[in-house]
Amino acid sequence: MSDPVTPSRPVFALIAGEASGDQLGAGLITALRHRFPEARFIGIGGERMQAAGFESWFDMRELSLFGLVEVVKHLPRLFRLRRALIRRLLEARPDIVIGIDAPDFNLGLERRLKQAGLKTVHYVSPSVWAWREQRAATIGRSADQVLCLFPMEPEIYARYGGQGHFVGHPLAWQFPLNVDRGPARERLALSAGVPVLAVLPGSRRSELKSLGHTFLQAADLVAAQIPGLEIVIPAADASIRAQLQTLIDARPAGASPVRLLEGQAHDALLASDVVLVASGTATLEAMLAKRPMVVGYQISPLSLWLARRMKMIRTDVYALPNILARACGLGATTVLAPERVQADCTPDQLASAVLALFRDSRQREAIVRGFEILHEILRGDLEQSPSDQAAAAVAAMLPSLDPGEHG
Repeated sequence: MSDPVTPSRPVFALIAGEASGDQLGAGLITALRHRFPEARFIGIGGERMQAAGFESWFDMRELSLFGLVEVVKHLPRLFRLRRALIRRLLEARPDIVIGIDAPDFNLGLERRLKQAGLKTVHYVSPSVWAWREQRAATIGRSADQVLCLFPMEPEIYARYGGQGHFVGHPLAWQFPLNVDRGPARERLALSAGVPVLAVLPGSRRSELKSLGHTFLQAADLVAAQIPGLEIVIPAADASIRAQLQTLIDARPAGASPVRLLEGQAHDALLASDVVLVASGTATLEAMLAKRPMVVGYQISPLSLWLARRMKMIRTDVYALPNILARACGLGATTVLAPERVQADCTPDQLASAVLALFRDSRQREAIVRGFEILHEILRGDLEQSPSDQAAAAVAAMLPSLDPGEHG
């Protein structure tokens, strides 16, 4: 039997599918609990959300997949999981259901629950400003409200009859507008004048399998050209660290020394001169750290073919800083982060692009200025943190609760 609901004890369902969603969910839970100390939080979440008092019904890792082909192979299991989750949520009748990112899983879930009379929120808008803008209409039919991380998104939802609310990007609040590499270098015991390359080949096992060896080879080629180069690689967790260590140990004798860090991704970025990074959220972090970067990426040819066939890709850039620069008016052809994708993602091409950034101080300065402008745009003029903004938007959706209306 569900717990009784009172005006001070609402029930919130949250569904997160990967580490970034778990972090967003934990911040939202903390902010909502400040408003509703007796609230109950249920659904699917990871360790951070559970540490904040969340009841996770399923293992979040079941939703953490990578690439269209990989998702297709697991579709039967994902459909079973979604049906089971819908049944439990319809029995629990939470006051608000919040899908956090993972749009392929969450939007269908939200649509089914909204049709059943539950209030739904989607936290983190899919990139409607980068491709297939008309998706905003479909998303609006799934979610009563979309919590947007980027300031240009609410206007797009309004054009298609939906409701978007800009809450700010959490990462834009984690990095200062003006960064100083000194303290980060001290924390990592790096000399002030030594050249530093941060290498981030991905936080998923499948990404490391695809990119890890290529990125390490590229870093070795760069080190051969830059005397005294320090190479630092942050590992997201123990499993990723073990996989990275295996790749490092497999390099030939005489390969450049590498410092493998326990987490500390922000320090690695802040301490670096240039970053070699896989396309994804880490490119946004490097942008906010104001570090020039080269972005590499490879997915299976079949995944790429499917994405193009389904018209999911309508842009010639893939890295978030480049997409944002164009969406925010910095120029229709602006490229702040050189990209090397698919067949161009080779050790030689990656190393060449990284070396160009190390050797061209004027290019680095222009890139950093572009990153500063984008950081200011992402922060907006909001006075509260994104988690507090999101909690306020969710709280405003709560009905006047009557204990007799809920079982």
